[in-house]
Amino acid sequence: MKGVDDAFLGVGDKPGLDIWCIVGSNLVPVEKSLQGKFYTGNTYIILSTIELKSGIRLHNLHYWVGEEAKEEDCLMASDKVVELDAALGSHTVQYRETQGEESDKFLSYFKPCIIPIQGSLSSHVTISGYKSNQTTMFRCEGEHAARVKEVPFSRSSLDHKAVFIVDTQSKIFLFSGCNSSMQTRAKALDVVKHLKENRHCGRCEIATIEDGKLVGDSDAGDFWNLFGGYAPIPRDVQDTVMMEPMTTSSNKLFWINKRNLVPIETHLLDREILNSDRSYILDCGTEVFLWMGMTTLVSERRTSVTALEDYVRCEGRQSIARSVILTEGHETVEFKMHFHHWPKNVVLKLYEAGREKVAAIFKHQGYDVTEIPEDKPRQLINCDGSLMVWLVDSGSVTLLCTEEQDQLYTGDCYIIRYSYVEDEKDYHLFFAWSGQNSVNEDRVAAASLMSSMADSVKGHAVVAQVFEGKEPEMFFLVFKSLIIFKGGRCTAYKNFIFQRSDRNRWYQKDGVALFRVQGLKDDCMQAIQVDLDASSLNSSRCYILQAGGSFFTWIGSLSSSSDHNLLDKMMDKLCPMKQPLLIREGSEPERFWEALGGRSEYSKEKHVKDWPIDPHLYTCIFEQGLFKAKEVFSFSQDDLATEEILILDCVEELYVWVGLHSGVLSKEQALDIGKMFLQVGIHQDGCRSIETTMYVVTEGNEPTFFTSFFNWDCSKQAMQMLGNSFERKLAILKGVSQKLETPDRSLRKSSSLSWSSSSRRPGISSEPTTPEQRAVRTFSSASTGKLARERSPAASAAATLSPSSTPSQSRRSHSSSSLSWNSAPTTVARRLFPPPLHAPSSEAAAHAVAIGTPRRQ
Repeated sequence: MKGVDDAFLGVGDKPGLDIWCIVGSNLVPVEKSLQGKFYTGNTYIILSTIELKSGIRLHNLHYWVGEEAKEEDCLMASDKVVELDAALGSHTVQYRETQGEESDKFLSYFKPCIIPIQGSLSSHVTISGYKSNQTTMFRCEGEHAARVKEVPFSRSSLDHKAVFIVDTQSKIFLFSGCNSSMQTRAKALDVVKHLKENRHCGRCEIATIEDGKLVGDSDAGDFWNLFGGYAPIPRDVQDTVMMEPMTTSSNKLFWINKRNLVPIETHLLDREILNSDRSYILDCGTEVFLWMGMTTLVSERRTSVTALEDYVRCEGRQSIARSVILTEGHETVEFKMHFHHWPKNVVLKLYEAGREKVAAIFKHQGYDVTEIPEDKPRQLINCDGSLMVWLVDSGSVTLLCTEEQDQLYTGDCYIIRYSYVEDEKDYHLFFAWSGQNSVNEDRVAAASLMSSMADSVKGHAVVAQVFEGKEPEMFFLVFKSLIIFKGGRCTAYKNFIFQRSDRNRWYQKDGVALFRVQGLKDDCMQAIQVDLDASSLNSSRCYILQAGGSFFTWIGSLSSSSDHNLLDKMMDKLCPMKQPLLIREGSEPERFWEALGGRSEYSKEKHVKDWPIDPHLYTCIFEQGLFKAKEVFSFSQDDLATEEILILDCVEELYVWVGLHSGVLSKEQALDIGKMFLQVGIHQDGCRSIETTMYVVTEGNEPTFFTSFFNWDCSKQAMQMLGNSFERKLAILKGVSQKLETPDRSLRKSSSLSWSSSSRRPGISSEPTTPEQRAVRTFSSASTGKLARERSPAASAAATLSPSSTPSQSRRSHSSSSLSWNSAPTTVARRLFPPPLHAPSSEAAAHAVAIGTPRRQ
């Protein structure tokens, strides 16, 4: 770090935050205990360091500009950020944050919120505590990141869109606008708790006022007396500014020539436009990107940042547009999405190659070099459960016997149920497995039947859709030993083969077949039939070759000793009465190659398991019929709001978490939402395969393999109370110790009250046919997130005692809703995925399905 400010020495080595405040011409470090308190007259530099699971440190740089900050402080901050970025290897992403327009990523560092303090920080003044002897008023917005802004204490500051907090000396009032969402109200309660603890030392009353509700509410009377009495709030004016970015026809691209911006006229943005020795500004309306080539000098980068500041200032958008500064090779997904055909990042395997060379050198010198131990599988699930497998055939299912349930065929689809006990609770994990050669009709039927079967069991049910070749570890763990053959048992696949007269796609006991042997341990191994060709071999694997009545076991030169043990065990399982001929790579007899159809090239590279991927959490919404996903940064268990559908993206696996009040009516619809997420290609260089493994996890039924991604607190789950996220948090904040009555999850939704059930009746042709249509219709009918349907505890008790109650008796009408509950029929019980009214036992349901009477919802 030569030539770097002394305040930056030693930073970026440990995960966490480093913050500096610009005072005069100096950088003043902010102590850990004071981080999150910002003065409106200052400019701050914030360095966020995150250590990924791969061991790589990820740096994000922000400079925050107060609304009263000096221009020279802002210029100094942008200059220092470039300096710190160069010291950290030019790998950071830099963000310009303006007061009141901070990014969600920035706000996630300071939970529950930041409340800027009027004035400025001088080098000889320390930040003091909040003053609690004066009345202040705050406006709160945001559902996962609270945006808090102090507003004038006046009736004219109120509106129907946001949530407002009025902090007095003895009581904190929370006023919820009728058009505010339940998630925003719940997030505002976190701010109220923060004010209570920091301003009042935990000693003050809390009152909540609902917009438009006055009758018999003493807190509402006290609230309006602060403003001199009640008066109606004017209607909200439609925000036209937010619609401008959506109507922008194209983005503007400039390249920087000595602080001068040169427009680039192009119809489509392409990656090839960007040169490594130049810097560019991409204006996207709400965001302005500065892209700097990897060969640009530090002095040129400082000039480019200054040009960016000048451009935003001249456009008059320094308080509206968000600036993001990127270096070539470290672009964000949001930046890449503005370009067509952005090439995928190539992952270099220099580490693995170098490791092999170093090991070879040491062995040549006579040193004993031990191999790196194999990765042990995570304990994802209790492996002492029971397994049942059904074959899907022409819309019905058949239960396989114990001897056949560990033998799958690539032309078939299967439903697998694994039942186990965890934390003294019964769990049921359902897989809908689709072979590579299975027909689409069976794939669709498998997902639908799996959803119905999951609704019929008692206990906690989780469903997953799995495709051959992309199975997760947990799928193989529940099978313990598995053989996947080419061919199929179902009628549709047999007809497909007979029409083509292609028997080579079928495994025959006396024919020729090649199996790849793999596994994690002795009780988790697989033999998978691959194409009968020498190119199917891999030096990192072991194989079994069946040639009529003869068998060969082939050991790759890069395979491990554990692979050899699995090879012997799998050979005993595949054909226990045969003695195979052991062959090591490089010493194959000619008849071995003849059975494969001749010699050919195959992969001889070491198969190395990829580093684990850090998960990302997204909230899913539909706006104007369009699916959108928004990332939740620095996520925790508290971000799982009961009104929402959230997707935990682990790249190789996808978890769709569905809240009880989200409006999604079936697990099948939740799978459709997951497919739409994959098609959009969020957080990826391109659209991922639709065959990514997807789990559907419902609120209250979270298994350990899902909660392991969170710092999970089981006591929060045990404190599940009736109501929306706002009512739950309010009860905890006010110290309500008794549990409210939980919703009765055993009630069945009436078919006349749910489009998902009525649309399955014969003669009804209005059922949506695509995942997008089904999901849009679900969201539009349930008004997900913003207009969640709620009911009071008293109504809940009445609904539980009387299932025949009308919706008007069991629901509470919110003034925030744009739907009329009298005109739109609703259900009494808000169970997410209803079982039958008298649900049979799991064994009885399984028997009913096995004899060819599939349970359809």
